Amino acid sequence: MKISAVIVAAGSSRRMGFDKLLADLCGETVLVRSLLAFQSCPDVAEIRVVTAAEKNNDIYEAANRLSIPKFIECVEGGAERHLSVSAGLDRVGDDCDLVAVHDGARPLVTAEAISRCAEVAEKTGAATLAHRVADTLKRGNESGEVCESVSRENLWAMETPQIFQVELLRKAYDSVLAVGQIVTDEVSAIESIGHAVSLVENADPNTKITVPGDLVVARAVIAG
Repeated sequence: MKISAVIVAAGSSRRMGFDKLLADLCGETVLVRSLLAFQSCPDVAEIRVVTAAEKNNDIYEAANRLSIPKFIECVEGGAERHLSVSAGLDRVGDDCDLVAVHDGARPLVTAEAISRCAEVAEKTGAATLAHRVADTLKRGNESGEVCESVSRENLWAMETPQIFQVELLRKAYDSVLAVGQIVTDEVSAIESIGHAVSLVENADPNTKITVPGDLVVARAVIAG
């Protein structure tokens, strides 16, 4: 089983107000922490980072400084997330069995979680890390008022990596791009061609850095 990792790091960080991927997490940036997680996973053979060109030098420097030999290259991202993933997928070799797509803003993912997800994807073709929704859910109206309760039964929050057989994800993205569909994750692309995606429950912290408070939590996890 040869896994190629595509780390997506081309976002604008609008909600953060600054480039969250370059924020410090106990001595290394958010993005570098994500790179190190995939470097430490024995099942991952190669890593590509899809990002804006101005970040390339920092990524190559960090890969050399920290000895991340699985890092292959930076790939220029697109205007939308699915276009960035498609660009990274185009660079994955035909000798790879699985592709793992990961948000660079999830720096706490563990090597063990990556391997568990990959093991399921190898059997079923498509798998994603996820966690059960624990919060009480309410639907609001346009005025910001509660309208109704939403049952959380069988509800899961998606995480990354999301791991797939390479040819399956290529088929899904060919379909998505052909009709101009916008998808926010790879599970949605796979769903669009009617293939089931297996849920791999992750009990470990795998926070996506979205607002400044997420950095506080991530630093505490790493320090602790």
